[in-house]
Amino acid sequence: MRLRERSGFLAILLMAGTLLAAAPVAMAGESDKGAPEAVRRAVAAGEIKSLAEIMAAARDKLPGEVAGVKIEQERGRWLYEFRVVDGTGRLYEVYVDARSGKIEKIKEK
Repeated sequence: MRLRERSGFLAILLMAGTLLAAAPVAMAGESDKGAPEAVRRAVAAGEIKSLAEIMAAARDKLPGEVAGVKIEQERGRWLYEFRVVDGTGRLYEVYVDARSGKIEKIKEK
């Protein structure tokens, strides 16, 4: 990995870690929106992977730089949603299964 890519990725991880420590997670379940404790419990129980683990596993598969992240529960399943901007400025939403780390869907906005 080139130095510039590595520093950018490390900066993103640091920012993500800071955001997770300082602010609540973006979203929880449909009836439980804004419940960061549900996300923390799921990570602590090993039901889902932490944001740092997901980012480490998905970094080479994302179509650009991560501009934002949220987590939500849909139909009993946790999904991380990444907003990603590619080198030409196109915006993508990338949905990653929080349990397996598998990219479920990439859609251009």
